[in-house]
Amino acid sequence: MTSDLRGRPLWERAQRVMPGGVSSNVKMDESPYPLFFTRAEGSRLTDADGNEYVDYTCGYGPVILGHAYPSVVQAVQRAAAKGFIYGGQHEGEVLLAERLAAAVPCIEMVRYCSTGSEAVAAAVRLARAYTRRKNLVRFAGHYHGWLDEQLVSSHPTAQTDVLPQAESEGQIPTATDHVLVTRWNDAPGLERLLVTRGRDVAAILMEPIMCNSGVIMPAPGYLAQVRKLCTQHGVVLIFDEVITGFRVHMGGAQALLNVTPDLAVFGKALANGFPLSCVGGSRKIMDLITSGRVVHAGTFNGNPLGVAAALATLEELGRNNGAAFARLTALGQRLMEGIRRTAVARKIPLLVQGPGPVFYAWLTDASVITDYESSARVDRAPYSRFSAALLEHGVRVIPGGRWYVSLSHSEEEIDRTCEAVGHALDVVAGGAELLAADGRGS
Repeated sequence: MTSDLRGRPLWERAQRVMPGGVSSNVKMDESPYPLFFTRAEGSRLTDADGNEYVDYTCGYGPVILGHAYPSVVQAVQRAAAKGFIYGGQHEGEVLLAERLAAAVPCIEMVRYCSTGSEAVAAAVRLARAYTRRKNLVRFAGHYHGWLDEQLVSSHPTAQTDVLPQAESEGQIPTATDHVLVTRWNDAPGLERLLVTRGRDVAAILMEPIMCNSGVIMPAPGYLAQVRKLCTQHGVVLIFDEVITGFRVHMGGAQALLNVTPDLAVFGKALANGFPLSCVGGSRKIMDLITSGRVVHAGTFNGNPLGVAAALATLEELGRNNGAAFARLTALGQRLMEGIRRTAVARKIPLLVQGPGPVFYAWLTDASVITDYESSARVDRAPYSRFSAALLEHGVRVIPGGRWYVSLSHSEEEIDRTCEAVGHALDVVAGGAELLAADGRGS
């Protein structure tokens, strides 16, 4: 790289006026310190020291087309020239809602928000109002936002513990009172819970693909069984598609996996980087907002710039009968296979899994990871060294293990990335004694 500063003076200034020197806790994980950027275009990022990186963070998921994608930039510029916000309605909101309803199996009506956390809160409120029940069932290792009742057992400290755990000081003590936690991909366990507690359960909330703890696919038949149990017990099924929505399929994971929830939440890739999210679902539930029984509000909901970005994004993704998703999948799988081959050639235990447009990597000799407990047992220190070494070779990834690709990535870039992976694995191999046979550090 041209410099080893990586914006350190900016980070030192930031720490004096911003907690941790960052705007979101997840951005504190980069080693040796958070990067500062001056430009993003296509598949590339440029940092404050002039270093350029091939980017597989994709803004932590939103960038599906590519950074500063021309058609999105143009759409937002046209919208901005007409005003940033009206305090009223505009045609774009209707056009986008119509497009969402046409693309996503569960959506008959939709409400806009700005963030995923907001949209999840709205979905849970709707479910409770519809069922007139209080309890929410969620799964250890799934992430649904940072609000008090949402930040429960996303990363439980005891891997075998399914008791609800608040994860931050300052959460209200009653945040876990109406949250029940169970293990994902365990249909018998969920059935037992609903048999004993079902009459008190308003909703089951889940990531349809467990992206936040390993991009773990649902076991064959699992989602269909969850759908059946929800119907039997009168429980609202909510899919949190903030990551999977418009990344794995035009209709979200629900279309890819052919299981339709009652409500779903979307964000991230919906607007290729602009802050826009939504909750959508069946008319009978969403109309609780129409009647006034459920309050949902927000100054920036459906703002013209975010809506314009979303319309342009979905236009690009919908071209040629979904060809974009075939390309995203092919690019992701090419990268995954290249990473595997590179690790095998060096006899370094490495696991890569996921559908392609999003996937996860661990330094472990496990052949597959199917649950949160197994994911949490893998020592993260070797992978942290690996991700830091990738930076030195011009590749930026999320330190935790999740990778994203965009339509702006090329096959040539992916092949060059695999060369960088080789160099980074050589760095890890220098500390090979830290990789025990079970994938944990000694």
